[in-house]
Amino acid sequence: MDIVCKGINAKSTSRRADATPHAASLIEGLRDIGYSLETAISDIIDNSITAGAKRIRIITEAFDEAPLIAVVDDGKGMTEDELIAAMRPGSRNPLAERDEPDLGRFGLGLKSASFSQCRRLTVVSRKDSKTSAAVWDLDDVAERNEWAVQLPDDVSGIPGVDQLGDTGTLVLWQKLDRLTGGISQNTAKRAEIINRRIAEAERHLRLVFHRFMQGTKSIRIFLNGRQLKPLDPFARNNPATICDPEERITLAHGEVEVQSFTLPHHKQMSNSEWDDIAGPEGHLKSQGFYLYRGGRLILYGTWFGLCRQSELTKLCRVRIDIPNSMDADWKIDVKKSSAQLPPVVRDRLQKVIERIQSGSKRTYLKRGQKLVDHERLPMWSRIQSDGQIRYRPNIEHPAFSDFADNLPPDLQRGFFNCIALVGASLPIEALHADMAGTAEQIVPDRIDEDTLAQAVKATLSVLTGAKKDIKEIISLMKDVDPFRSAWTDTQRIIAATIEIKEEK
Repeated sequence: MDIVCKGINAKSTSRRADATPHAASLIEGLRDIGYSLETAISDIIDNSITAGAKRIRIITEAFDEAPLIAVVDDGKGMTEDELIAAMRPGSRNPLAERDEPDLGRFGLGLKSASFSQCRRLTVVSRKDSKTSAAVWDLDDVAERNEWAVQLPDDVSGIPGVDQLGDTGTLVLWQKLDRLTGGISQNTAKRAEIINRRIAEAERHLRLVFHRFMQGTKSIRIFLNGRQLKPLDPFARNNPATICDPEERITLAHGEVEVQSFTLPHHKQMSNSEWDDIAGPEGHLKSQGFYLYRGGRLILYGTWFGLCRQSELTKLCRVRIDIPNSMDADWKIDVKKSSAQLPPVVRDRLQKVIERIQSGSKRTYLKRGQKLVDHERLPMWSRIQSDGQIRYRPNIEHPAFSDFADNLPPDLQRGFFNCIALVGASLPIEALHADMAGTAEQIVPDRIDEDTLAQAVKATLSVLTGAKKDIKEIISLMKDVDPFRSAWTDTQRIIAATIEIKEEK
């Protein structure tokens, strides 16, 4: 039996219709891709870096009647034809091969990033002693419904054009309707909003471009005349940071480089350094993978679903470097702020996670173990049994036992009952909530001189009675509270106590 295919044959024809998108509709749609102010500015800086800029200046005029944001670089600049091409939405095919330093992706960044924050985008570029300018004004596009940029013949009146050098590009945002929160009449309030948003974006820029701002051939980025300092999320300048060897994963479209880091305990860093690398959401939300594309940070603070964020692993950070030839594999989005983990890389990264998690846990557990090591006479005992962990005041601590020995027998029982009551009333839920959020802010309570002196003298008495020398005693005491948190006073009391004994 013959089977006859009734589908469309090779000779069949079809009609075509013009489906060119309406300019006014589509260009308004480009505003809502999902850029924030910081990701929008980052996209503009990407273009400056790709153009070979070494000095990039971000300039804001918040108190002006017509507020503006400008980004000026000293890159190679563009001719008028190149500028018109750059102003065309979708100016580059994302599948086209790009040079290694090219941070672009879809050819949409300049336009979509700018439109997300403003209604008027002006670009002035200088190359080969010629200055060219082009303007996208969304109000003009809405009126004409044409895919046509304006090409001003006279650029002298454009704000910021005087900042251009012999070569370079100025990107100017005006009509900042999205950034001002709808406030147009109250100049002071509008300026306050703009300045606050710019200040919030500063840390993002220091982090995203930190590798470009470091090294001998570094790029300098200025915000209103102040040079931004790079923010290394791995604290590599801190000698206590643990850096694992680099690993390489070779794939069809390039090579993935992976390196894991374990940050120092917060006691080994200054408060400002600790807060700086933590960011506004804290270390708990900043742990995980840090994905770089061409040296530029794309995504951070995620485990890609391979594990959960936890307090004991918040010191874990993993650098992943990919070339721009792997964009499709990682599904890099238009904003260059999100990505997806390729299945072929998942298994390798799972092993990396298991290894570095144990390192981060050791940093905390080793320090915590000192606090419950019975050799060090801790105030609290850690008791683990039947799948549960309990913390109980150590009634054998010299401060307790020495005081109890001086009590009449009928009062000793009441004293130990009070100690047991304190242990049974440990605020577990509150501690858990605080540890899950800002553990580094939890500190021991302060004690007065008399209380500390009593604890020091009682501990000294027990340890010297156990035939331990003074160096060993100091080593044991300095790692446990209350002595650790008041170590200067503790040392003074130890020295005074020893001196009195020697005089006797």
